[in-house]
Amino acid sequence: MTRQSQETLHYPKTLLIGIEAPYNTTKDIESYFEEFKNLAKTNGVIFEEFIPIKIREIDSSTFITKGKLEQIHKIVQEKNVEQVLVSDPLTSKQERNLSDYLNCKVFDRTQLILEIFEKAAHTSEGKLQVEIAMMHYMKSRVAGKGIELSQQLGIIGTRGPGETAKEKALRTLELKIHNLKKRLEKSHKARETQRKQRLSSQIPQICLIGYTNAGKSTILNILTKSDVIAEDKLFSTLDTTTRELYINKKKIGLISDTVGFIQQLPHQLIEAFKSTLSELKYADLLLHVVDVSDKNWESHIRVVHEILEELKIDTPMLYVFNKADKVDNLEDLENKIKRFQPNIIVSAKSKKGIEPLIDYIESWKLT
Repeated sequence: MTRQSQETLHYPKTLLIGIEAPYNTTKDIESYFEEFKNLAKTNGVIFEEFIPIKIREIDSSTFITKGKLEQIHKIVQEKNVEQVLVSDPLTSKQERNLSDYLNCKVFDRTQLILEIFEKAAHTSEGKLQVEIAMMHYMKSRVAGKGIELSQQLGIIGTRGPGETAKEKALRTLELKIHNLKKRLEKSHKARETQRKQRLSSQIPQICLIGYTNAGKSTILNILTKSDVIAEDKLFSTLDTTTRELYINKKKIGLISDTVGFIQQLPHQLIEAFKSTLSELKYADLLLHVVDVSDKNWESHIRVVHEILEELKIDTPMLYVFNKADKVDNLEDLENKIKRFQPNIIVSAKSKKGIEPLIDYIESWKLT
């Protein structure tokens, strides 16, 4: 799904397909589609057209049912489409069959997010984590290959049946994953040493968590007078950043920004980042930042909760409802957020806008 060299000035003609599937509990499907378009843009994809597709059931072979698939095939032919991006995860079988039927490259949501993470990782630990996730994804694709990887590789001078291309590819990937994990383990040991030092010194630890682009980095910057990248785009922050936190010239402790979550976050990434995210277990307080200007904010909260449950994290949490300046009816919002306790409403456009958060942290420190 990578773009060709700038020098050639050629980009693959790309079609984006937004799927409205029965399992998608998003309240505002248009917001979900907009998120998908933003994912594509974040990855540098220039697309010719976007088409929404509503399906009532999932076809095990092609994901998209026959009638809808014929419509897509017609568009691909008319527009001379070279690659198709699908808003949802596909199995290797579905991806392969779609590619064959449409006669063009097909990529799914998982690969799109993995590529974004690959570009966003800057620290050696982050790069290793993403590379491991990528290798696991590639392994699942090799495992799903058919006859094209089932041919025996003839090797002169060997006895018995040769190794299939599929077996060799899997073995190569498994070896790479093993070596990457060994390198990552060294980083984890260093992190564990730092964690033990912090716990022994009893320095309070606060962690910012939340859906991607909720405003976590902006809040970190205001609280700590830092300059962490805080762009208005998905996954602008990937590597964990920790800063000392002072309020009214008194040291409160440490505060960390963490990678943003997203619905249907590839499981490979959750697995690869488990050790880093385990820091949340040892935090004293989680600040769950929520973008209340997004129509799907309640779904975003659910996504974060599901990932925390998978990681077995049960740390005390404050809901920080951010971007209140973009909300038309604050009274209506206050009624809707009552079930999420404790909570505060802020606007991270300025320090004044996050005063409720500063007051909360200060009072929390005193308890």
